Amino acid sequence: MKKQYFNPDDLKKFGDITQHQKELGEKFFEYYGSVFKDGALTMREKSLIALAVAHTIQCPYCIDAFTTGSLENGSDEEEIMEAVHVAAAIRGGASLVFSVQMMDHAKKMSM
Repeated sequence: MKKQYFNPDDLKKFGDITQHQKELGEKFFEYYGSVFKDGALTMREKSLIALAVAHTIQCPYCIDAFTTGSLENGSDEEEIMEAVHVAAAIRGGASLVFSVQMMDHAKKMSM
């Protein structure tokens, strides 16, 4: 078997974060559960947002979890890929917008 840095089976152990800090772990899961309930946004919409964020922060566990969640909440493969492209566009744009700072600095240096 090929060894991986991220073990997909570790996602199943997420609940174990309460082992060494029960109170804070339970508070996190209470909050986390509340966030993903239907509200102003549906669970489907929240799963797509979470999937895009997961790609932005490059969390393989989150990518697996929210790919599953998005599909289970009614999104299709075209929609989940579009969500990833939204994340990529925002991430790329965030890098490029800093070129304004670079251009201003370069201009000052050349004066």
